[in-house]
Amino acid sequence: MRPLAAGLLLLCACSGGGGGGDSNPPPPPLVTITQVSGLSPFTADCGGVGGTNYLNAEVEPHIAVDPLNANHLIGVWQQDRWSNGSSRGNLTGVSLDGGATWTTRAPPLSVCAGGNEANGANYLRATDPWVTIAPDGVAYQSSVSSTGGTFGIGSSNAILVSRSLDGGITWSAPATLIRDGSAFFNDKETITVDPNDARFVYAVWDRLINGGNGPTVFARTADAGATWEGARVIFDPGPNQQTIGNLIRVLPDGTVVNFYAHLQGDEDSVSNASLEVIRSTDHGVTWSAPIRISDFRPVGAVDPNTAQPIRDGAIIPQMAAAPNGALYAVWQDGRFSGGARDGIAFSRSTDGGLTWSAPARINGEPSAAAFTPQVHVRADGTIGVTYFDLRSDTADTATLLADYWIVRSSDGGATWRETHVDGPFNVAAAPIVGGAFFLGDYMGLASAGTTFLAFYTRTTPDATNRTNIYLARIAPATTAAADAAAARPADPSATSGNLDARAFENLRRARSERRVR
Repeated sequence: MRPLAAGLLLLCACSGGGGGGDSNPPPPPLVTITQVSGLSPFTADCGGVGGTNYLNAEVEPHIAVDPLNANHLIGVWQQDRWSNGSSRGNLTGVSLDGGATWTTRAPPLSVCAGGNEANGANYLRATDPWVTIAPDGVAYQSSVSSTGGTFGIGSSNAILVSRSLDGGITWSAPATLIRDGSAFFNDKETITVDPNDARFVYAVWDRLINGGNGPTVFARTADAGATWEGARVIFDPGPNQQTIGNLIRVLPDGTVVNFYAHLQGDEDSVSNASLEVIRSTDHGVTWSAPIRISDFRPVGAVDPNTAQPIRDGAIIPQMAAAPNGALYAVWQDGRFSGGARDGIAFSRSTDGGLTWSAPARINGEPSAAAFTPQVHVRADGTIGVTYFDLRSDTADTATLLADYWIVRSSDGGATWRETHVDGPFNVAAAPIVGGAFFLGDYMGLASAGTTFLAFYTRTTPDATNRTNIYLARIAPATTAAADAAAARPADPSATSGNLDARAFENLRRARSERRVR
């Protein structure tokens, strides 16, 4: 597919007369964008019934770069999103030329993609795609696959993992890490390889009990995916509490750190929320007690004109590990505006997750809601954080304009430089899921050398093809260091007493929207 130039693109104008053209050609664009996804390969009669299906709509992408070949990329996303939960299947894109061209595959993680009783993937829908590539080049992707509504009579759901030994061209029948009926629902899994030891791959998720709590559940392989150990609880927050957004990162010394949001309150309310980590120094055999990072106060993004919500990443925080062992966490939070809107919060740990800095705002425009951050650290230690914001929106109630941005820091998060990646585009053209505009609870971000690779969803003007997945290659910034903006801590005097109420209601709604209806 044809690459599109974006960002800082300088055009050369040639003079008339006998001149031979400009002897100083313009520099390449700072951001180059390529469309990755195409039309759906699935038939219109698969995926079950109930809800509205958005044919050709791709959402919620994630990406990994092969440690053995920086031009080899594997991306995953949901294909044909349903209004009442999940998609017809999770697709995979493979690029061998750094993202210029892509080949699409459909791993057998749902019936639409070839799942059946024989291969262990007889589920009508799939969601929450995640991908990782081991240091030996073996790729793994995971899925929440389900049939029927959450806690519905006769429903079933599972965490599935498929493995590829040929760079993502073919994928194995999935391993079932856990399978449950209507009494439980397994949600928001992630999968992470040990970047130092290809034998170890870790999967983690929350397992909701109907009418009860939601502990963190963990499974691992210690033989590069040949077998998986049984799933087990590694943190139980107690009655009327749950974790969500569990995500593992592995430090250079092999320490495994699991990051998550901890929500308190029954299934109809949230009374408190915080961000925490637990640590393991023996490849996940035993785990520490929780270590608190911060209060968690996302108020959620909405259309400023109509108040219609955006299904954003408010309930899914993100974390990255640097080559030197530092950890960086990002999330949406309303504390920087007294609860008026979310900014992008940032906290760091330089001691393996034992202690954390006070949260600071790093998004570029404080007067506009910012949402769905993702964080990654390049090999040279440069931190990148991507996010959407609404600074370009207007008073026109027919549109909801958003842009995609990246901020970068080369000093551990003290100062940041912002670069425009894409937009504005109309979020109001996105699929409607649970009454909210939906692009995905998370996006993808990786790097190849000094280039960041943003893997994200944006809308199109075509109602029959509402969203596509794009890859933006973001070259090193040339902006002078003096142009960098300092990260800004929250002003306690600006915090409204309404912040907690708004954040807890938003988290309650976001948790409810994750269920398949």
